[in-house]
Amino acid sequence: MSGRLQGKVAIVTGAASGIGAATARLFAEHGATVAGFDRNAPTAPHAGVEYLVADVTDGAAIDAAVAQVRARHGRIDVLVNNAGADVFAQPLQLSDGDWQRCLDLNLKGAWNLVRAVLPSMLDNGAGSIVNIASVHGHKIIPGSFPYNVAKHGLIGLTRALGIEYAARGIRVNSISPGLILVPRIEAWFAAQPGMREQQTGLLPCKRIGTPDEVAHTALFLASDEARFINATDILIDGGRSQIYHD
Repeated sequence: MSGRLQGKVAIVTGAASGIGAATARLFAEHGATVAGFDRNAPTAPHAGVEYLVADVTDGAAIDAAVAQVRARHGRIDVLVNNAGADVFAQPLQLSDGDWQRCLDLNLKGAWNLVRAVLPSMLDNGAGSIVNIASVHGHKIIPGSFPYNVAKHGLIGLTRALGIEYAARGIRVNSISPGLILVPRIEAWFAAQPGMREQQTGLLPCKRIGTPDEVAHTALFLASDEARFINATDILIDGGRSQIYHD
């Protein structure tokens, strides 16, 4: 295994399962020192990842966790903002609490992490931030409000910060996964007979994506191989969003 992140210190949020777990594991395999943040302890921890229990919506807890990582390892080179959650509701039936929860989980949480790691990256004159957005940030899928609002915002945050700090060595990019076989999607398929086959049929490649495929794109963006890529979003959806559907 090549050390594409050898010597780098990385933080990955939502690291207990799904895309976050795959990313934390892959980064460790490529030589990074990895701190995995999650509000839940992992059910299958990877030996190369240091896990910290922290909720991305709690700014004070995130500041403390990031400070702990920096104190232990001296620097922070990479951040992957993966933590988030689906919040779907009819607009006029959406409570103020759920509106705020959606924004806190899917947008403000990412900003809490960025704000906490930027001082270290600026001190070092380099850093790579990768935000996990969504196809919902590109295409409006009926019934997905207000999750789509937050993901549009996350892509906007990516572009704005990427330009703001480009001259100081910080790159900020995002990844927009489509349908990926994470635990909540597996649970959806289990509860809806025939849904797996229906969704698979909508994809040009006739298969559903895996967390590892997203993780490998995050690895590329985090590495020095992507040093001239900034303020950009990469779709990982098997081409589905390029096809018109009724």
